Amino acid sequence: MAKEPQTPLDEELTREEQEQEAETPEQQAKERLEEGELEGLIEDEGDTVATSSDNPEAEVLAAEVEELKQSLSEAKDQALREAAEAQNVRRRAEHEAEKARKFALEKFVKELLPVVDSLEKALESMESEASEAHREGVSMTLKMQLDVLNKFGVESVEPHGEPFDPQVHEAITMVPNPEVEPNTVMEVMQKGYLLNGRLVRPAMVVVSQKAGE
Repeated sequence: MAKEPQTPLDEELTREEQEQEAETPEQQAKERLEEGELEGLIEDEGDTVATSSDNPEAEVLAAEVEELKQSLSEAKDQALREAAEAQNVRRRAEHEAEKARKFALEKFVKELLPVVDSLEKALESMESEASEAHREGVSMTLKMQLDVLNKFGVESVEPHGEPFDPQVHEAITMVPNPEVEPNTVMEVMQKGYLLNGRLVRPAMVVVSQKAGE
């Protein structure tokens, strides 16, 4: 049977197949090796990039930044504590100043109270003997004195008929009296006084007690 004549395309395909068949196993292995080396280079490059992120200098810098942050936080806390302490000191100073202002007259008031006592006793003794003009003069003087004291925060303590309070009263004696409750102030021998709520002088009183005690 006669062969069919080959066309130019068939001749080209035949040459390529022959060239591929002509490559020796060594050449094919070399091509595969070159391809593998290229992939290895790419992988090595990626490892180099990854390793660069573990730069010791970068770690040191990060540690210094963290240390600065910690120092800043501590400085803020210290500033807040100092501000709070300064505010407390200012409040204490204001309180002490207010306290000094309110009670600066305490000694003066104590020295003045005997004068008030004398005017009250003089007024009591003049009820039957002195003239109306004299009694009125002493009464006005006493009133003026008490008004001045009240103006500066002084108030009297007259607990007649009230329960005995050792905080502001001083018992001179205790007397049995079945007509009143025990520990009741029966008589005020000397009035007490407060200066802006603070006791300057306790009231001298006679206190009732239960009969038979």
